[in-house]
Amino acid sequence: HNSDLVGHMHNAEPSSEQYSLFRSYLDARHRRGGMSDMTVLDYAMMVEDTHVDTKVIEYRRRGPDTFITGKGQGELIAVALTDKMADGLSMVYSYFNPDFEERSLGTFMILDHIARARAMGLPHVYLGYWVNGSRKMNYKMRFMPQEHLGPKGWERYTNEAVAR
Repeated sequence: HNSDLVGHMHNAEPSSEQYSLFRSYLDARHRRGGMSDMTVLDYAMMVEDTHVDTKVIEYRRRGPDTFITGKGQGELIAVALTDKMADGLSMVYSYFNPDFEERSLGTFMILDHIARARAMGLPHVYLGYWVNGSRKMNYKMRFMPQEHLGPKGWERYTNEAVAR
């Protein structure tokens, strides 16, 4: 269903094209959220102000040269800001064209990160913060098994444990 998309990972450099997509996403999905008033400068800081190995993965439709270049062509469909850690990929923030909501691009990017981590020999994909009861973060619980850092340290969650 998203086989026409290809993600290209490169160094974290913000672009006006990314910011335009970011604004469209925020305006459609998080109009009243804490990030809703982010300027282009704020966005650039989010992307560039890092002390770890941060990457940007840009997702575009496959083009005639994709097999050779590994890059898609055409409009930017989705973006994932990702930290490359020693033991995994940490998804800092991801966003997508809200006109393509039926494509489940958030889920697609998570599955792509799992495949990338495996290909890189990394054992983990970190989905970032999760707030129990937050409707906007519920999607993270669809990916099992997982571990949550709590007062007792890392606790393993499985479908069976969540159902209890």
